[in-house]
Amino acid sequence: MVFEPDAVPTGHEEFLEWYSRQTKWSEDHGYDNPAISTPHLQAWYQDMVQMFPSINKPVSLDDRVGDEESSTDYAIGRDFIYASFAWSKSEAAYMTVARLAEKHRLGLFNASSTGEEVWVPGDGRMVLAHDKGPPTFAGRIKSFLNFD
Repeated sequence: MVFEPDAVPTGHEEFLEWYSRQTKWSEDHGYDNPAISTPHLQAWYQDMVQMFPSINKPVSLDDRVGDEESSTDYAIGRDFIYASFAWSKSEAAYMTVARLAEKHRLGLFNASSTGEEVWVPGDGRMVLAHDKGPPTFAGRIKSFLNFD
């Protein structure tokens, strides 16, 4: 998922809650039209579909280029674009997503990562904003005692 950095919470747990709300697909529009997104997201999308064509409209199935495994399912929100890739293309796709997120000054969340890393633009490069990280000693005690 790429996102507008100013549109998301800065804490990890709050970010994951935001992410969960976004992936309920409850915005009042369809999720296949890049025109509803911000200019940075639209530009990222236009670059992405050159290498990973959309299986959705507005790029029709007849207009796609490249091999079928490169076809990508994009869910487009106002402040984010969620992209699903064929497993066989996951490494190339991730590198392309990250490079273009940096180019267009967008945040990046690898939803498939066990570390739950959230990257944001900073000083001309992507920087790790937060991640799951190892639990602290206090966090382990809290979990053990089942405190919330």
